[in-house]
Amino acid sequence: MIGRRAAMLGAAALTLARPDAAMGGPEDMIPVTEADWSYLADTVMGGVSEGQARIEDGALRLTGRVSTANRGGFIQVRTELRAPGDAEGLRIRVRGNGEDYFIHLRTARTRLPWQYYQARFPTAPDWRDVTLGWEDFAASGGLLPTRPAPGDIRSLGLAAYGRDHDADVSMAAFGWA
Repeated sequence: MIGRRAAMLGAAALTLARPDAAMGGPEDMIPVTEADWSYLADTVMGGVSEGQARIEDGALRLTGRVSTANRGGFIQVRTELRAPGDAEGLRIRVRGNGEDYFIHLRTARTRLPWQYYQARFPTAPDWRDVTLGWEDFAASGGLLPTRPAPGDIRSLGLAAYGRDHDADVSMAAFGWA
Protein backbone atom coordinates (compact mmCIF):
# COMPACT_ATOMS: atom_id res chain seq x y z
CA MET A 1 0.00 0.00 0.00
CA ILE A 2 1.19 3.52 -0.70
CA GLY A 3 2.37 5.28 2.46
CA ARG A 4 -0.24 7.20 4.42
CA ARG A 5 2.32 9.78 5.53
CA ALA A 6 3.31 10.44 1.93
CA ALA A 7 -0.37 10.63 0.99
CA MET A 8 -1.03 13.20 3.69
CA LEU A 9 1.94 15.29 2.69
CA GLY A 10 1.15 14.95 -1.01
CA ALA A 11 4.87 14.55 -1.69
CA ALA A 12 6.72 12.15 -3.96
CA ALA A 13 10.44 11.68 -3.67
CA LEU A 14 11.74 10.64 -7.07
CA THR A 15 12.61 12.99 -9.89
CA LEU A 16 13.10 11.32 -13.24
CA ALA A 17 15.06 13.12 -15.92
CA ARG A 18 15.55 11.03 -19.02
CA PRO A 19 17.93 12.50 -21.60
CA ASP A 20 16.70 10.00 -24.19
CA ALA A 21 13.44 11.82 -24.86
CA ALA A 22 12.70 9.95 -28.08
CA MET A 23 11.43 6.79 -26.47
CA GLY A 24 10.97 3.99 -28.95
CA GLY A 25 9.41 0.71 -27.93
CA PRO A 26 7.78 -0.41 -24.68
CA GLU A 27 11.16 -1.54 -23.34
CA ASP A 28 12.13 2.14 -23.09
CA MET A 29 9.34 2.95 -20.68
CA ILE A 30 10.00 3.47 -16.96
CA PRO A 31 8.45 0.82 -14.69
CA VAL A 32 6.14 2.39 -12.10
CA THR A 33 8.02 0.51 -9.39
CA GLU A 34 10.94 2.91 -9.90
CA ALA A 35 8.94 5.90 -8.67
CA ASP A 36 7.65 6.98 -5.26
CA TRP A 37 3.89 7.44 -5.48
CA SER A 38 1.61 9.40 -3.14
CA TYR A 39 -2.12 8.76 -2.81
CA LEU A 40 -4.52 11.66 -2.39
CA ALA A 41 -8.28 12.10 -2.57
CA ASP A 42 -10.94 14.77 -2.42
CA THR A 43 -11.16 14.21 1.35
CA VAL A 44 -8.43 16.87 1.69
CA MET A 45 -11.15 19.40 0.76
CA GLY A 46 -14.23 17.80 2.32
CA GLY A 47 -15.11 15.21 -0.32
CA VAL A 48 -16.06 11.64 0.51
CA SER A 49 -14.34 9.56 -2.18
CA GLU A 50 -12.49 6.51 -0.87
CA GLY A 51 -9.67 4.56 -2.41
CA GLN A 52 -6.23 3.10 -2.18
CA ALA A 53 -3.14 2.64 -4.28
CA ARG A 54 -0.69 -0.21 -4.14
CA ILE A 55 1.98 -1.91 -6.18
CA GLU A 56 0.54 -5.23 -7.36
CA ASP A 57 2.18 -7.66 -9.79
CA GLY A 58 4.68 -5.03 -10.91
CA ALA A 59 2.03 -2.36 -11.59
CA LEU A 60 0.53 0.55 -9.71
CA ARG A 61 -3.15 -0.17 -9.02
CA LEU A 62 -5.61 2.57 -8.03
CA THR A 63 -8.97 1.35 -6.74
CA GLY A 64 -11.88 2.88 -4.88
CA ARG A 65 -15.20 4.64 -5.08
CA VAL A 66 -15.29 8.15 -6.54
CA SER A 67 -18.14 10.29 -5.25
CA THR A 68 -19.11 13.79 -6.31
CA ALA A 69 -21.00 14.26 -3.03
CA ASN A 70 -19.91 17.20 -0.91
CA ARG A 71 -18.23 18.87 -3.92
CA GLY A 72 -15.74 16.01 -4.27
CA GLY A 73 -14.97 13.72 -7.14
CA PHE A 74 -11.45 12.27 -7.30
CA ILE A 75 -8.90 9.78 -6.12
CA GLN A 76 -5.37 10.03 -7.44
CA VAL A 77 -1.86 8.73 -7.11
CA ARG A 78 1.02 11.03 -8.06
CA THR A 79 4.78 11.07 -8.50
CA GLU A 80 7.28 13.82 -9.17
CA LEU A 81 9.13 13.78 -12.47
CA ARG A 82 10.79 15.99 -15.00
CA ALA A 83 10.00 15.69 -18.69
CA PRO A 84 12.71 16.42 -21.24
CA GLY A 85 12.06 19.74 -22.97
CA ASP A 86 11.85 18.10 -26.39
CA ALA A 87 9.32 15.38 -25.43
CA GLU A 88 6.24 15.41 -27.66
CA GLY A 89 3.97 13.67 -25.21
CA LEU A 90 3.58 10.93 -22.65
CA ARG A 91 3.26 7.18 -23.11
CA ILE A 92 1.59 4.97 -20.50
CA ARG A 93 0.95 1.23 -20.24
CA VAL A 94 -2.46 0.77 -18.60
CA ARG A 95 -5.38 -1.54 -18.04
CA GLY A 96 -8.62 -1.13 -16.16
CA ASN A 97 -12.28 -1.90 -15.76
CA GLY A 98 -13.41 -0.29 -19.02
CA GLU A 99 -13.91 3.18 -17.55
CA ASP A 100 -12.12 6.31 -18.71
CA TYR A 101 -9.37 7.66 -16.45
CA PHE A 102 -7.09 10.68 -16.48
CA ILE A 103 -3.49 11.70 -16.39
CA HIS A 104 -2.98 14.92 -14.45
CA LEU A 105 0.22 16.88 -14.97
CA ARG A 106 1.42 19.64 -12.71
CA THR A 107 3.98 22.13 -13.94
CA ALA A 108 6.05 25.01 -12.65
CA ARG A 109 2.99 27.21 -13.42
CA THR A 110 0.37 25.12 -11.56
CA ARG A 111 0.91 26.64 -8.15
CA LEU A 112 -2.60 26.35 -6.71
CA PRO A 113 -3.85 22.91 -5.60
CA TRP A 114 -6.71 22.92 -8.12
CA GLN A 115 -4.50 23.71 -11.12
CA TYR A 116 -3.35 20.91 -13.43
CA TYR A 117 -3.40 19.71 -17.03
CA GLN A 118 -5.69 16.77 -17.73
CA ALA A 119 -5.91 14.15 -20.49
CA ARG A 120 -8.52 11.39 -20.64
CA PHE A 121 -7.74 7.84 -21.72
CA PRO A 122 -9.86 4.67 -22.02
CA THR A 123 -9.09 1.35 -20.37
CA ALA A 124 -9.74 -2.30 -21.13
CA PRO A 125 -8.99 -5.49 -19.19
CA ASP A 126 -5.85 -6.17 -21.24
CA TRP A 127 -2.65 -4.11 -21.08
CA ARG A 128 -2.38 -1.42 -23.75
CA ASP A 129 0.05 1.38 -24.49
CA VAL A 130 -1.56 4.81 -24.79
CA THR A 131 0.21 7.85 -26.21
CA LEU A 132 -1.00 11.28 -25.10
CA GLY A 133 0.39 14.25 -27.00
CA TRP A 134 0.63 17.58 -25.22
CA GLU A 135 -2.33 18.72 -27.34
CA ASP A 136 -4.44 16.06 -25.55
CA PHE A 137 -3.99 17.87 -22.22
CA ALA A 138 -6.39 20.64 -21.22
CA ALA A 139 -5.68 23.26 -18.57
CA SER A 140 -7.94 23.16 -15.51
CA GLY A 141 -8.52 26.89 -15.63
CA GLY A 142 -8.09 30.07 -17.59
CA LEU A 143 -5.04 31.30 -15.71
CA LEU A 144 -2.79 28.62 -17.22
CA PRO A 145 -1.26 28.40 -20.68
CA THR A 146 -3.40 26.28 -23.00
CA ARG A 147 -0.92 23.36 -23.13
CA PRO A 148 1.77 22.14 -20.74
CA ALA A 149 5.36 22.94 -21.67
CA PRO A 150 7.32 19.67 -21.37
CA GLY A 151 10.31 21.30 -19.67
CA ASP A 152 7.98 22.72 -16.97
CA ILE A 153 6.37 19.39 -15.96
CA ARG A 154 6.91 18.57 -12.28
CA SER A 155 4.54 15.67 -11.55
CA LEU A 156 2.34 13.02 -13.11
CA GLY A 157 -0.90 11.82 -11.55
CA LEU A 158 -3.10 8.85 -12.39
CA ALA A 159 -6.65 9.89 -11.50
CA ALA A 160 -10.19 8.61 -11.29
CA TYR A 161 -12.12 11.82 -11.59
CA GLY A 162 -15.30 13.78 -12.14
CA ARG A 163 -18.20 11.34 -11.82
CA ASP A 164 -19.62 8.78 -9.39
CA HIS A 165 -18.06 5.39 -10.21
CA ASP A 166 -16.05 2.44 -8.99
CA ALA A 167 -12.42 2.93 -9.97
CA ASP A 168 -9.99 0.15 -10.88
CA VAL A 169 -7.05 1.17 -13.05
CA SER A 170 -3.46 -0.05 -13.22
CA MET A 171 -0.37 1.48 -14.78
CA ALA A 172 2.73 -0.63 -15.36
CA ALA A 173 5.05 1.92 -17.01
CA PHE A 174 5.34 5.41 -18.45
CA GLY A 175 7.70 7.24 -20.77
CA TRP A 176 8.05 10.02 -23.30
CA ALA A 177 6.70 10.13 -26.83
